[in-house]
Amino acid sequence: MRPGVLAVASASLLLLLGTGAVPARAVEPPSPSLLADTGGGSQLILAQAPRANSTSGTLSWWERRRGGAWVKVGSAAARFGAKGLVGGRVRKQGAYTTPTGLYDLPFAFGIKSAPNGTRVKYRRVNGSSWWCEDTRSRVYNRWSEPLARDCRASESERLISYATQYAYGVVIGYNYAKPVKGRGAGIFLHVNGRGATAGCVSVAVDAMRRILRWVDPGRAPHIAIGTVGGATAVTRY
Repeated sequence: MRPGVLAVASASLLLLLGTGAVPARAVEPPSPSLLADTGGGSQLILAQAPRANSTSGTLSWWERRRGGAWVKVGSAAARFGAKGLVGGRVRKQGAYTTPTGLYDLPFAFGIKSAPNGTRVKYRRVNGSSWWCEDTRSRVYNRWSEPLARDCRASESERLISYATQYAYGVVIGYNYAKPVKGRGAGIFLHVNGRGATAGCVSVAVDAMRRILRWVDPGRAPHIAIGTVGGATAVTRY
């Protein structure tokens, strides 16, 4: 999803992030133990906005230790889509909304070299690296290097064009395993730009470096995106 201004399980889960109106300064990241499903791994990133129409919120990352307790490892201010958040199953491409849900993290990428200690698969961006967002293409919602013949450049992202945002990024597995044309493509966790995103989740560059050093593919990391201050139904992808 251009930065700017981001097999489906049948059961849904509740992301319980509060019970009422709470002043923003009092909101603390809730424990993943409140989730009905955390993806089955022992690392989880929580991306939380105060309301569905919010464009900013908090990102926190957690580890499940021996005995099953979740421990917060870090947190940072986060930005969301310019039009807020919407359920992943009803999201439309180009709507400037961030999809709520529980997603895996297929791989990381960046214009810059991977920070020392990065364990997750990391693809280095070059001048031929594109993310195809053309609904007509067979490689819709996929990295394409070079750009596939059936993928229009005007409908895709040349990743190197976003030097700030894509200095570092992690692919969020939204609409990724079995892409549904028109539901949206190119949803990432990446470095902050000037403001809200076109549907991605973004954080400061230092937070991205810390996350890349922390993510361990052997621990089945996931990201849960939702709202604070109420119960939000999110779907596992």
